[in-house]
Amino acid sequence: MSQANPPGRPLLASALGGLGLLAGMVLIAEGGRRLPPDPPSIAPAQGADHLKAASHAPPHDARPGRSARKVAADLIAPPPLDPSGIERTEPRPPLGELGLAPRPKTPMPRDWRETLLFRPVATSSAVFEAMGRTVAISGTVDIDPDRTCTFDNTAWPCGQRARAAFNAWLRGRALKCLLPPDADRFAIAAPCALGKQDVGAWLVSNGWAMAAPTGIYGKAEMAARNARMGIFGPPQ
Repeated sequence: MSQANPPGRPLLASALGGLGLLAGMVLIAEGGRRLPPDPPSIAPAQGADHLKAASHAPPHDARPGRSARKVAADLIAPPPLDPSGIERTEPRPPLGELGLAPRPKTPMPRDWRETLLFRPVATSSAVFEAMGRTVAISGTVDIDPDRTCTFDNTAWPCGQRARAAFNAWLRGRALKCLLPPDADRFAIAAPCALGKQDVGAWLVSNGWAMAAPTGIYGKAEMAARNARMGIFGPPQ
């Protein structure tokens, strides 16, 4: 004979099955809470059509010889000007003579040589005699010994005073002049120096001679006039 099942076992099985189902439902609910949220949706890129069109646009040709593309010509380009309203003015004078190019020197003949002339004697403000030669200082205008000058309505013998000033400055010292070999037969204009001092520059800057129109002492004469030096000043 088979043994009969105890009457309490079916009820226990049913209770255990219900508890298992309930536990499964609780686990599912907790697992749903702990899952990460869904990733944010990525919006499609804006201007896709524009990028597509730009990708198919021909590249800019930067090779030389082609005209450049104008960008905002109304803002960048200079405004139109009327040529009739433009006036040309004189250039600004230089701030100093340091950066000015020196005047080109006049080439001298090859047979001219620097010659020492001893015991020079001034015959006028820019002419002297020495060793049988008569030399006028080139680049200057001589003041005649008979000339008179007027300063503040006062006349005075400026020509004689200019010759005396030249003699006093020379004091019989030798002058070095650039002369041709046959200069003893006629008077000649030549550049001279006393030591390292340019004779013409000294005469003009002190007002005892005037600058020749084509010479290099124009600024020296203007300075002497402004300072009222020599013949441009009061009687001496």
